[in-house]
Amino acid sequence: MSAQDTTLIVVDVQESFRQAPYWDASELPAYIARQQALIDGAKTAGMPIVQIFHVDTDEAFRLESGLVRTLWEITIEPTITFHKGVHSALVDTGLEAWLRANGIRRVIVSGIRTEQCCETTTRHASDLGFEVDFVTEATLTFAMTHASGKVFSAEDIRVRTELVLAGRFARIVTVEQALAPLSAAA
Repeated sequence: MSAQDTTLIVVDVQESFRQAPYWDASELPAYIARQQALIDGAKTAGMPIVQIFHVDTDEAFRLESGLVRTLWEITIEPTITFHKGVHSALVDTGLEAWLRANGIRRVIVSGIRTEQCCETTTRHASDLGFEVDFVTEATLTFAMTHASGKVFSAEDIRVRTELVLAGRFARIVTVEQALAPLSAAA
């Protein structure tokens, strides 16, 4: 694979999440560092960068809210931007058509939330025949409470997501591993 047939997908890295009742910034610095390293590495390699924003009827996710914009800590100059209204970035957005028109065969998935839009986009991309690298360290999520009352930490959720994606839908990689094929091709 090369930078010409690979794209970085940055899912829902948007200010809207700061308004959510589950927002927890405790893991934000580590996430920001890894997400920015991935964006910067993709840019250096000449890889197209796709930015996805989630838009729905929740006040913070409405375009009119002014919060459907990149987290202020992240610097990104996307090649193209899509808006989605469901979990997968590949449903009714034009992303799949854009990927195919640009000869993309491999996607690198990162963003917010690990187990929701990032995982769903990963599964969907795999089912459509794309090779997928899932960069868990460049995803962010938050603790969740099961109906039984058991609390699953963000780390629990990341581990579970890796478990169900690895070898079935994606290759689980670090930022450096995702970018390595591009460095080797240069």
